[in-house]
Amino acid sequence: MTLRIDISGLPAERLRFAASPLAELTAMLHVLAEPGHHPQLAGWAGEVWAGLRPELAERLREAEFLWRSSQADFLIPARPRPTLAEELDDVDRIDDETYVRAALVTTCGSNRVHFGTPSPLTDAAARERALDVAQARGALQEAFAERLLADPAAVRARVRHTLEQCAEAFFDAAWTDVAVRLATDLRIKNDLLKRQGIGAALASVSGAVTLAPDGDCIIVDKLQDKATAAHGTGVTFIPSVFGRPHLVAVHAPGWQPVVQYPVGEPSPSEPVSLETVTLRLEALAHPVRLRLLRTLARGPHTTGELAHAWELSPPEVSRHLAVLRRAGLLTARRHGRYVRYTLNLPDLTALGADLLAAVLR
Repeated sequence: MTLRIDISGLPAERLRFAASPLAELTAMLHVLAEPGHHPQLAGWAGEVWAGLRPELAERLREAEFLWRSSQADFLIPARPRPTLAEELDDVDRIDDETYVRAALVTTCGSNRVHFGTPSPLTDAAARERALDVAQARGALQEAFAERLLADPAAVRARVRHTLEQCAEAFFDAAWTDVAVRLATDLRIKNDLLKRQGIGAALASVSGAVTLAPDGDCIIVDKLQDKATAAHGTGVTFIPSVFGRPHLVAVHAPGWQPVVQYPVGEPSPSEPVSLETVTLRLEALAHPVRLRLLRTLARGPHTTGELAHAWELSPPEVSRHLAVLRRAGLLTARRHGRYVRYTLNLPDLTALGADLLAAVLR
């Protein structure tokens, strides 16, 4: 299962390594929304939440739709700018249709609002489907989606203002240190690209990113089969300090391919019993369960959502969820008429950093 980026005939200068303030802010916001993915940053997240003004904290909770389960593509810029303000200006230039479709992506499965399909801004059925998906995420997210579909301009302005407030509250202070680490990583990557070529540069990004033997394709090891092309646009690689262990890839039609990769060393895993490891590895020995687990790693989901995201029947999903629950890898909690399944992240972490990174990237 891989993401394949076709780079046949792509000039070397179209493969770029660059830092993005907006992409790093997005990574920070994801840490705040899902601190369990980033135990090494739990202290930082706690301090930030404790210091936020109540109004900004509420705004982050209502808009976490954009970065919790799956980052909106416009938050990972294909052409990074030196400042956050410049990158937010670029986002402002995106038309409402493109913005809304990207904003309504809520899982890492296949339920993107594709170009060429009816628009939720103008089609009643598409709008109803988008709101159903948002409703299962919670009341705040449902309200956010309703406002976005009713008045995109107002919501876009509110999101930009929220991100600008984040800069004042915590991002600017963190970026001062982060920018130095990113610059160091970029010097290494660009030197490898210049002296040893694309293959060496990609190998230094992650063991999950390789160049195909014929040199015409970048292969990203992800728990999904997708393909995109970089013809005429290029590929951008963005380093992230706060993004570990995620390997984020923008690959939807209409968007230039972008890969945000983590810098730094992973945290060591803690040992667990052989019996526990055996039980859980047996539960994970099916590719469908791995896919479900990857989606659940982004946040709680219902059986129906998982079935839609991966184009499976609800009974089939239920059977796989039962296996994962028996292995202690999931918990279930009822919210009204929905039963949401949540990944038991500490126990998955105990299986090893490599498995955790593979599921979360």
